Amino acid sequence: MSEKHDFSKALIMWYLIHKRDLPWRKSHDPFRIWLSEIILQQTRISQGTAYYEKFIAEFDDIRALANADETRVLKLWQGLGYYSRARNLHFTAKQVANEMNGRFPETFEGLLKLKGVGDYTASAIASIAYNLPHATVDGNVYRVMSRFFGITSPIDSSKGSKEFKSLAQELLDKDQPGTHNQAVMELGALICTPKKPDCQECPLKNNCFAFLQGRMQEFPVKQGKIVTRKRHFNYLVLNSANSFTKIRQRQGKDIWKHLFEFPFLETEETELKSEAIESLVREELNLYTKYELNKFNTTPVIHKLSHQELHANFWIVETDEILDGSTSWDELQNHALPVLLQNFVDKYRGGL
Repeated sequence: MSEKHDFSKALIMWYLIHKRDLPWRKSHDPFRIWLSEIILQQTRISQGTAYYEKFIAEFDDIRALANADETRVLKLWQGLGYYSRARNLHFTAKQVANEMNGRFPETFEGLLKLKGVGDYTASAIASIAYNLPHATVDGNVYRVMSRFFGITSPIDSSKGSKEFKSLAQELLDKDQPGTHNQAVMELGALICTPKKPDCQECPLKNNCFAFLQGRMQEFPVKQGKIVTRKRHFNYLVLNSANSFTKIRQRQGKDIWKHLFEFPFLETEETELKSEAIESLVREELNLYTKYELNKFNTTPVIHKLSHQELHANFWIVETDEILDGSTSWDELQNHALPVLLQNFVDKYRGGL
């Protein structure tokens, strides 16, 4: 394989034989391609496929999604994380339906103007839906190209990002860009994996720098290190007359915007003393007497996000009184909760 053209040729031949049968690959409809790409950002295909099918079952076109209530969109998204993707998905659906007569932009530049659509997603939609010559670059592409060519430029640097994008565009098969893009990503997902790549099955192995040098784990190169922020949450879980609780919707620019949660207090301390929790009960629930306070877990529940580690304590407040603004436990199931809280609800209510 002496020419870069052969890189694409070998990949596409392999892809046409080994590609997975995924539902969004059965169509060139930009709506379905866009939906799949947004869902699959930060999500494994094994998990994302089920969510894609749920969304398509409920919203079979852009107008149906645009007309949906945001609460319903967030509920269907529950468990995928990075909820700004869901809010952007809904915003863009309304934008396309109402301002573009339900038709997606048919140019790369037009697609880039949609909220939540960056270079990668615009390139994917442009190449797969419209056969336009725009190369996609994601984690799979970084890995395949860095190993094959032995590229040492850090992928998390501006210089490295530009170098990989330029090379990806040069390698792109201009006659079938959508197939080429999917082939590179498929190879990265199935063969050229982060750990224990299956090099013996790779169609590029005879000319792969990393394989020939036995240095697969050295690529791709990264310069930065993620700093994890540790946070401590103390949740008040009202159990009123064994049928009602209290929730509120998250606002602001923090995690889980527009999802629902129990009242809570974030602290620097690992755990609050019961006296502090009792004070919180008075402030948040306006309860002064006639209640029991118990901690649900003996140790905090640890929930890890990309750059954060949450330590959550759940304090159960039991009372026979029904407080104003309460929500029934049954109705709670219709609200989108962060996975941390949904897991707690399932465990807590399952034990009652």
